[in-house]
Amino acid sequence: MSSSLTHKPAWQALMQHAAELRSSHLAELFAADAGRFDSLHRTFGPLLFDFSKQRLDARTLPLLFDLAAEQGLAEHMSELFSGAAVNPSEGRAAMHWALRLPAEHGCVLAGEDINAQVQAQLQRMDDIVQKVRSGQWRGATGEAITDVVNIGVGGSDLGPLMVTEALTDSRPANDSPLRVHFASTMDGSQVSQLLGGLNPHATLFIISSKSFSTIDTLSNAATARGWLERELGELPGLLACHFIGVSAAAERMMEWGIAPANQLALWEWVGGRFSLWSAIGLPIALSIGMAGFRELLAGAHAMDEHFRQTPWADNLPVLLGLIGIWNTNMLGINAHAVLPYDGRLKELPNYLEQLEMESNGKSVNLAGDTVDYATCPIVWGTIGPNAQHAFYQLLHQGTEPVTCDFIVPARRYREAQHSLAVAELRAQHELALANCLAQSRLLALGDAAVEDADTLPRNRRYRGNQPSSTLLLDELTPYSLGALIALYEHKVFVQSVIWEINPFDQWGVEMGKRIAVDALACIRGDIKRLPGADASTAGLLARIMAGSA
Repeated sequence: MSSSLTHKPAWQALMQHAAELRSSHLAELFAADAGRFDSLHRTFGPLLFDFSKQRLDARTLPLLFDLAAEQGLAEHMSELFSGAAVNPSEGRAAMHWALRLPAEHGCVLAGEDINAQVQAQLQRMDDIVQKVRSGQWRGATGEAITDVVNIGVGGSDLGPLMVTEALTDSRPANDSPLRVHFASTMDGSQVSQLLGGLNPHATLFIISSKSFSTIDTLSNAATARGWLERELGELPGLLACHFIGVSAAAERMMEWGIAPANQLALWEWVGGRFSLWSAIGLPIALSIGMAGFRELLAGAHAMDEHFRQTPWADNLPVLLGLIGIWNTNMLGINAHAVLPYDGRLKELPNYLEQLEMESNGKSVNLAGDTVDYATCPIVWGTIGPNAQHAFYQLLHQGTEPVTCDFIVPARRYREAQHSLAVAELRAQHELALANCLAQSRLLALGDAAVEDADTLPRNRRYRGNQPSSTLLLDELTPYSLGALIALYEHKVFVQSVIWEINPFDQWGVEMGKRIAVDALACIRGDIKRLPGADASTAGLLARIMAGSA
């Protein structure tokens, strides 16, 4: 890879185009082109991607495609889907896409039938799900499991939590009353609150950790184990009845006490933040059933095939990724808000924060050189209706440009799934839809969307010209959610190719955890002084130690 990305012809052409377009306002672009939506939206399956409110014109996409071609996007896509070592710093493939292949598809890597291994683990998941959801899985004292606690962190928590929350309405009719909970924080606050309200006789724990060495996860697992032993005593088979492990480290699971029958496998080619499609997704399957989980996989696989086969001009991940490049690098917008207008998607912004910033938050390229251009923007967000009462003030009238993704299902409450009247719930969904459309319109058009805006005082005017995209789902289902998540996964890959960085490692996460080992030894009194401590850390440690004396 060349380290002179910003000097390449396609990059320079885009910078020149951006300079020419920067003075144009979205209100002017819409006024000049009545067919703007028709030409600047695409559909795939249950998704409609509207990017007509982005600050671009008919010249922009061809120039972005030139950049993608110059950066070898097609070749990199082929490498990704061939099982090549696209994670060079760790010498690994990145084959999360293989986790959602249909059973009949072949996938051989280094002489191993990868899909056969995946299907075998899915069948083991299916067996566990059937036993737990039917009440056949019993605790050590013979009670059926009523509550499942997933203990994990990062990708072992955020993905399963997000999908489980999003698909609460997708549980089968007359479903099992099984409740699924999540604990991730290393300070023990989540697990302690959960345990206080659970029945130890009927609680099953899933310990999810690719390495089975993550201190956050193992600390919570030890707390859960201690709680069970105190409440139930050290009964024969206690761990076998109350703990399942999901990891790529079978020996470490065994050492902890999880028998092979209760182990589910991962592979080194599955990155944590791309792992919800694997056995890490067991909490999802326990919540919505295995049939629903397979629908989730099917939606993601459909997006994989769309990404692989569709020309760039109609390819949703390519378009989403390249438009992000345009905003970040050509327009200089370094903040991006994710705004779902559906309470079931409340965890989606947190999930995408990790997916995008842990993947592409890099400043060294594949050649080992420091980059001289922006990479991943700051990503944040929350449920849109709540955000309207929190940070939309900054979006509308602040000094910072921000791009936004509005995400909303077109239909909801088609059946009487709730105790409330369907008409009342549909009215609330219509209110959410109206606000989603209104907010994106005002952000784009500014005063042009307001009647008699020129008569208002300056503090009540709206500058507009804030770019946004809208992802409209037909309905929020396992299939459409699977497609949506895979869309963002491939967006991240597209952008990594343009930026010439590795999206599949995360060395920035590691060193702080290593340094914490010495700090922990100091706090626990194993060492008297932290080696090489700066004045701030030393002062804080002294205060902590004085309070614990």
